Amino acid sequence: MKLQYIKPLLGFIAPKASFFRTSKTCICAGIPSYVFNNINSTYFHSFSLKNNPLLSKKNNELKRRLKQEAKQKEKEEKEATKQQQKQSAPKQEEDENIDPNEYHKLRIAQINSLKASEGESNVYPHKFNVSISLSEFVEKYSYLANEQVNDDVVRIAGRVYSKRAMGQKLRFYDLRGESQKVQVMSNANFYKNQDDFVKINERIKLGDIVGVVGQPCRTKAGELSIRPSEIIILAPCLHQMPHMHYGLKDKETRYRQRYLDLMMNDWVKQKFITKTRIIKYLRTFLDNLGFLEVETPLMNMIPGGASAKPFVTYHNDLDMNLFMRIAPELYLKMLVVGGFDRVYEIGRNFRNEGIDMTHNPEFTMCEFYMAYADYNDLIEITEKFLSGLVMHLFGTHKIKFHPDGAENPDNVWEIDFTPPFRRFSMIKDLEKECGVKLPSPTTYHTEEARKFFDDLCVKLDVDCSPPRTVSRLLDKLVGHFLESKCLNPTFICDHPQIMSPLAKYHRSEPGLTERFELFCGYRELCNSYTELNDPLVQRERFDDQAKDKAAGDDEAQAVDENFCTALEYGLPPTGGWGIGIDRLTMFLTDSNNIKEVLLFPAMKPVKDEETKETQAESKV
Repeated sequence: MKLQYIKPLLGFIAPKASFFRTSKTCICAGIPSYVFNNINSTYFHSFSLKNNPLLSKKNNELKRRLKQEAKQKEKEEKEATKQQQKQSAPKQEEDENIDPNEYHKLRIAQINSLKASEGESNVYPHKFNVSISLSEFVEKYSYLANEQVNDDVVRIAGRVYSKRAMGQKLRFYDLRGESQKVQVMSNANFYKNQDDFVKINERIKLGDIVGVVGQPCRTKAGELSIRPSEIIILAPCLHQMPHMHYGLKDKETRYRQRYLDLMMNDWVKQKFITKTRIIKYLRTFLDNLGFLEVETPLMNMIPGGASAKPFVTYHNDLDMNLFMRIAPELYLKMLVVGGFDRVYEIGRNFRNEGIDMTHNPEFTMCEFYMAYADYNDLIEITEKFLSGLVMHLFGTHKIKFHPDGAENPDNVWEIDFTPPFRRFSMIKDLEKECGVKLPSPTTYHTEEARKFFDDLCVKLDVDCSPPRTVSRLLDKLVGHFLESKCLNPTFICDHPQIMSPLAKYHRSEPGLTERFELFCGYRELCNSYTELNDPLVQRERFDDQAKDKAAGDDEAQAVDENFCTALEYGLPPTGGWGIGIDRLTMFLTDSNNIKEVLLFPAMKPVKDEETKETQAESKV
């Protein structure tokens, strides 16, 4: 074929010359290969798509169509992968969106199904050997560098607080316990087998307690973790856990379900750890002074040792009422009579009084009695104990306290426990604050004195509910004028005898006693006095209290003949001291509510419907 016949044909195929330059293509187009090979290839480059508008348009459409098809295919592949991951990943978001009651029912059904198929011992194992605690794990393997794996195989356990998935073969869990967090990086490639990996990760829910066997490591992101070869659910959680981001803040739920509060709020746990440290320090302090710790009865035939309304219980065998103790004082003093010169007890007391921010019907107190000591000695011991305790806990004598709670940080007190503490003499300083001369303390048992204080309270607008006895009226006046000045630890000393039936008379101030109360943050913290050891005077004091009780004062003490008889055998000069552990803990943990430092505070009962509503609200 001659070239002059080929050139017109090339006008049609040249635009595609850049795509079809093989002899095979030319043959298919009707051009012999020997002709194609003899044509200068530059001839084809002289043609372009710009010179052929029709073919250019068709080629652009083809490109767009191919590009669109490629995008569609890529989108479909992504959707398929996403759906596959969603099906294989833990359904945490779905679990959180389920109604709490419905979740509980579904979880119980799941557990019952597992019991039927695998046996109860596999759902609730009897034992899991823990080789290292979470605290020890964090301390021992904190040196690991990013992406480093230790060869040790350890066994740890804890509660699952969060879970997340990355693809089908990687799961992450946050394991918490002992105020520590360890991440579980569960990788299918390192698990004992693939089927068990899928099965266990489908079952694990938030709140479950699990045991993990694996190797310590640190992730690429720097998170200290354990890479498990096996995970065992030790105790499934049947209820929805509160969301970790929002936590558990509702106070009603926190107090009623303290276990849930401790799970979700580590700062709550730290308060009770501090309380234990306070008690431990107190024990060590007294033990080092030669005191002996003892136990005395919680049920008494006569409620004595303090001025408070008791709880009444009934003993079937004795066929009589008994009273829950309001203080261990009388028993401890009888032990001193018996020859234990220094004794103390840390225990529960019960007082049938109101519930408020600083009072709970049952509470923890420490009382000690020290033979051959007086209230001056105990003032020094008190200063030494409290200043040393605060320094032990905080490394300083000054602490911060928020009277309106941590939610109101602007109102903050600084309380200074640096000794020596300030002192008030009750009657002398009360006269200064009231601006009036008070009757002689030796006359406080008379009706004239009672009327004087009654009129004074009315004049100074100090409220006192009935019965308006001299003791109660004086107590209200002191609270209004003196206690209101006691931000830092302050001793209010030398109470009238009528207010202190168990305290010894003052050696130089007639009508007064050698007694002090320590106030801190405007609240009573400690009570102490030189003990009355004259059995005849003691009986007279009890008789005076009995008169107040007959007048309607439920808090007045009754006559305890057994104690009076013990005094007749001889009580050496003795100093007695008592401190409220719960109230002390309030100040040292920055808690403005006593319920914050009681693991299970007294609460009003709620109806079943209200309980369900409270539980549901706690999940929000």
